[in-house]
Parts: sequence; C-alpha cells; structure tokens
Amino acid sequence: MKNRALSMPSANRQRGVALLVVLILLLIMTLLGLASLRGALMEERMSSNLYDRSLAFQSVEAALRQGEALAATSVPTDFPTSGSCNASGRCPQLASAADTLVTGGGVASTFNGALGSASTATPRFLIEDMGEAPSWFRCDHEKPVPATCLTERYRVTASSNATDRAQVILQSNYAAQ
Repeated sequence: MKNRALSMPSANRQRGVALLVVLILLLIMTLLGLASLRGALMEERMSSNLYDRSLAFQSVEAALRQGEALAATSVPTDFPTSGSCNASGRCPQLASAADTLVTGGGVASTFNGALGSASTATPRFLIEDMGEAPSWFRCDHEKPVPATCLTERYRVTASSNATDRAQVILQSNYAAQ
C-alpha cells in the first residue's frame, strides 16, 4: 500500500502542467500571428504608395513633354517680359518655378493627358524664357560668332501636387533648334 500512495501524488501534480504549457504556446502563436499581420499591412501600404507615386511620375513626365513640345514652337515674343505667367503657361524668368507651381502662384498650363486619374492631381507645367545661351561649349568666344551658336533656352517645370498623395516635380532645360 505504501507504493501506491507514493505514486498518486506525482500523477496529481502533473495534470495542470499540460494546460499551462498549451496556454503559453497559444499566446506565443497569437503574438507571432499579430506580428506577421502587421508586417503584411505595412507591405500593402508601401506598395500602394509606390503605385501612387508611379502614376504621378508618369503623368508629370507626360506634362513635361507637352511643355517641351510647346517650348519648341515658342518664340521670345510669346513670353511676357515681366509679371506673371500668361494663360498658355509661358512665364518670364522666375526665381523658383517649383515654388510657383506648388504654391499656386502665377498661372500654369494644365496638362490634359490620359494618364491623370482620380488618385493623382492634374499635373501643371510652366515654361520660362531663360534667354539665349551657347549651343556648344565656348562658341560665343569665337571670332566671328557662328550664326547657329546662340539659341533660345527654356526651363520647363511640371508638377503634380494632390492632398495626401505623392508629389512629383520634374524640370528640364530645353534648347530651341
């Protein structure tokens, strides 16, 4: 009888340990599941932001190309000599065209392309007359100055700025041929 009495207390002690181990494992698995869910949500947000920026970049690049095409057909008399931009987006030389586009100062031409969507702002562009500049290095120092040396230069700036969306500003220098 003594042998039987000694073996019973150890069996009674082990009955609650299995439940405790399973509860701890369940807690650990729950924490791992929550961490992986949080990571997946962050990756979804990152891919959404990348898609939004890609759309904004493509639409602004198309607006920049439209501005360059307009600059190609421009002559210096198309540009105002001072003040603000005209209705076609042609501007006198500004201190910072990017600031003008972002803050909405002046008048900027709106791009009416097919790439704009409800998720991006309609891109706008400005064309600034930068005056004449040499077409190749130091051609203006030659005697006599070649007739094709000096050409008109334009700075084209395009921007897309929507609330809570990707903001993209592109700028190019264009030399008239």
